[in-house]
Amino acid sequence: MGFMFSGAFEILFFGAFFLILGMVLFTFIRGIGQWNQNNHSPRLTVGAVVVAKRTDVTHRAGTQNMAGHSSTWYYATFEVESGDRMELQLSGQEYGQLAEGDSGYLTFQGTRYLGFERQ
Repeated sequence: MGFMFSGAFEILFFGAFFLILGMVLFTFIRGIGQWNQNNHSPRLTVGAVVVAKRTDVTHRAGTQNMAGHSSTWYYATFEVESGDRMELQLSGQEYGQLAEGDSGYLTFQGTRYLGFERQ
């Protein structure tokens, strides 16, 4: 009976290990694909309005010997002249300089935010 439990544990352990490894590789490959697609997209500058802003904060708990860690990701949603909306990730500094309702010219490349010139 103990041998059967040991074998089942090993199968579950290695199954979980390969599942997690597969998820990490999938995320990594998808990120490289998005980076490559952005590099091959044209740089566009279009009239746009900032319609929304949001942040996404992630927390990692610390241990007894290490402090916790948190990260903040900044996003802005722009409505372009055609009426389409796009949400782009930007730096905290750029995020702080935008206000909902600002209008101007948005420069982007694929899903990569390059700048916003307020008018």
